[in-house]
Amino acid sequence: MNQTEAKGNLTEQKGKLKQKFAGLVNDDRLFAEGKKDEVFGKHQVGLGQLKEKLKKLTSTL
Repeated sequence: MNQTEAKGNLTEQKGKLKQKFAGLVNDDRLFAEGKKDEVFGKHQVGLGQLKEKLKKLTSTL
């Protein structure tokens, strides 16, 4: 796991927590912000995995 994946996992978990808290306090803005963080974190994880695959590909050339 590289740094981008780790940040993505953290961002994704933070977003999920915001969504749960937003449900408790009935705050739609906080829920939307949490959803955005979750999606952004998933993209970061995917980007990190892509970077690793590209590094492996280029190192074998």
